[in-house]
Amino acid sequence: MKFIRRLWEKGRGAFSAVLEKLRGPLSLKAKLLILTLLTVIVAGGGTISYLFYDFTQNNPKFCVSCHLMQPAYDTWAKSEHKGLNCHDCHHLSIPEQNQLLISFVLRRPDDVPDRHGKVIAGLSKFCNECHTEGKGKKINRSLFHAKHVYMEQLECTMCHGEVKTDKSGLHSFLPTEKFCVKCHSGKQVHGEGMGGLACLNCHTDRTKDLKPGRRKCLYCHSSDQGVREILEEGGTIDVRHFTPDPSVVKRATKIVYSDKAPMQFYCYECHQAHTPGKARPTTTDCLKCHSKIRSVGKHKMHLNMDMKCQDCHKPHIWTVTEASARKDCVACHEYKSPKAFL
Repeated sequence: MKFIRRLWEKGRGAFSAVLEKLRGPLSLKAKLLILTLLTVIVAGGGTISYLFYDFTQNNPKFCVSCHLMQPAYDTWAKSEHKGLNCHDCHHLSIPEQNQLLISFVLRRPDDVPDRHGKVIAGLSKFCNECHTEGKGKKINRSLFHAKHVYMEQLECTMCHGEVKTDKSGLHSFLPTEKFCVKCHSGKQVHGEGMGGLACLNCHTDRTKDLKPGRRKCLYCHSSDQGVREILEEGGTIDVRHFTPDPSVVKRATKIVYSDKAPMQFYCYECHQAHTPGKARPTTTDCLKCHSKIRSVGKHKMHLNMDMKCQDCHKPHIWTVTEASARKDCVACHEYKSPKAFL
């Protein structure tokens, strides 16, 4: 105890001596020394403060200093956004960040709260800073985004950034193959061989209503590789990110199509892949449009024999020619000119 009291008195005496000297006139050397010390303290403290602030605000490695963030850091490092800083997308004020830090230190959670509340989620206005005006891939020329972002006013995270309970999908911003049906209920695909396809394998950025154009269907159903090359060169979302698997393309039924065929409909007007049993049209479907065809020529007789329209009218060509009649009609009776049918 005496040692501590003696040490205290000695220190207080030295401090008093320094104060006494500072009260008197200082030499130039003393003033320069004091000024130098103050400059070192201020500059050093300022540099350390700046480096600490820069590390916490602009270096993603600060986030991974919490062990709970390692999976998020690993997926970010492999994502398309790996060149961005965490705070470019996740926004919190300094007080909110400190509150979050204190909460993690005191509560020691075993899992990261879902998006840490709405304030930290990557809101659309931050996405648009890059993807409308900045260096990111532009969305303002995409009809998908025109419909969902600008017209429907949906948040980007409604479609992008789905994170499952096992944390798969974290920092992966493409919609999953069947994500659309979360809003578009009852729109699952029932077409023959199409059940496993992604929605964007068919729906396209190339039409105003986002429904598949004829060429999009021909991506799988044409034997002409040139059709696929034309679509891929366009580089829109539906082919750039959701290209049908080559095995699917190979397996798909190849059709013969003519630009001179009498019916130039969109494929989905006859083929309704979202309705069970309607992937291929039946005679009943044909008669919904061609209701008066029974009274034309010998159609009534053939229909009463339970023949299908497609037995004579080959899909996507439709016109019965002299050549096709010699090949198909003779399967049932002797050859007769198509003109004699009318």
